[in-house]
Amino acid sequence: MLLTSLNPAAVAAGHDLDDAVRIGDASLSRSDLVGAATSVAERVARAQRVAVLATPTATTVLAIIGCLIAGVPVVPVPADVGETERRHILADSGAQAWLGELPQDAEGLPHIPVRLHARSWHRYAEPTPDSTALIMYTSGTTGPPKGVVLSRRAIAADIDALAQAWQWTADDTLVHGLPLFHVHGLILGLLGSLRIGNRFVHTGKPTPEAYAKAAGTLYFGVPTVWSRVVGDPDAARALSSARLLVSGSAPLPVPVFDEMVRLTGRAPVERYGSTESLITLSTSADGERRAGWVGLPLAGVQTRLVDDDGAEVAHDGETIGRLEVKSPTMFDGYLNRADATADAFTTDGWYRTGDVAVVDADGMHRIVGRESVDLIKSGGYRIGAGEIETILLGHAGVSEAAVVGVPDDDLGQRIVAFVVGDADPADLIDYVARQLSVHKRPREVRVVESLPRNAMGKVLKKELMT
Repeated sequence: MLLTSLNPAAVAAGHDLDDAVRIGDASLSRSDLVGAATSVAERVARAQRVAVLATPTATTVLAIIGCLIAGVPVVPVPADVGETERRHILADSGAQAWLGELPQDAEGLPHIPVRLHARSWHRYAEPTPDSTALIMYTSGTTGPPKGVVLSRRAIAADIDALAQAWQWTADDTLVHGLPLFHVHGLILGLLGSLRIGNRFVHTGKPTPEAYAKAAGTLYFGVPTVWSRVVGDPDAARALSSARLLVSGSAPLPVPVFDEMVRLTGRAPVERYGSTESLITLSTSADGERRAGWVGLPLAGVQTRLVDDDGAEVAHDGETIGRLEVKSPTMFDGYLNRADATADAFTTDGWYRTGDVAVVDADGMHRIVGRESVDLIKSGGYRIGAGEIETILLGHAGVSEAAVVGVPDDDLGQRIVAFVVGDADPADLIDYVARQLSVHKRPREVRVVESLPRNAMGKVLKKELMT
């Protein structure tokens, strides 16, 4: 059963939890979740697909659980999505109704409300493991968002593998303030807690103050969140009693990693994955945690690094290759996009992540970045943008940094750094040249007020390259 801790028989036998989910001003017990979500299931049971405006509310929680109970695929729609993108998601997914909260423009779809105090104890048969649980849309950085079809089996496999790596149990209290329309916040945070059986606390917004007050044992955050936490030393020190601090969805800057260690006494766990593959790599609760490295393959996951010709590259911690994955957590394809699905896999069944990485002799992985924007080919060298960004962030005058390669008639690509802070561009170029090979120095540094980022804190490098 995907929602293991919500097994009606277990709840009926007295295995309840008064505050299984705390979100906003609402606190829901397991019996509340079962009764109210089953009431939702009764109203959507005949639907083929429904859209949920994924705001961080009890309404969203019950809408998603109700669909999972009834076996109806959910399309989580970002709460801050623009009209054009929302219209595309609804049309492409074929969602038949809005369930729960209603956006300002419903696009002509009927509305099914979620009644927070309604209860039903009807029993639904467990849907088959291979049935679709979620259709999550990509960020659309390379075109219109694509619908990623995720099965119940894949989600359960990923949560179970992470539970093993993180020693995640029902005794934990998991805290985060992340969106409920991404893998990190929805699948790992909410559905993970409902499968494992631990308490789940959503802080509304991921502020340092809210994290400090939550008294969790397991915290999730993206690098932007952790950067803000270490910027509030009192809040950071309040997390020293937590068991694990997990960072993902974007690379965690080494200076932030180091500050988390200094202030909390906890080296953060870093992990890697995508909407299509879910989480495939992670450092572990009892293993090495190394700044800038995302760990080992989870149970059941295989990885390989290949060069431009498809040959596997050396695991020497230095040689960059394209990262490919095989995993029981893999998606079932892009909705309505057989062509894109076929392009995502090699002829022998490996998923092309689109990321480039290095692996050391012990199997530890370091993600260099996206092949399209983070692998810079300059003057015959293959250079990872992240390595240069790490050095720049070590400069006292730099608070944020993003490095890209722009077309250059002589070099092929010219290294350009965008930095937020108070530093002289010429000094920064010399600073990098002193610490890395000279060919890795930026040829140009541009000081900007801020870097463009998406909802999960990832820098939108394509906007910097235009």
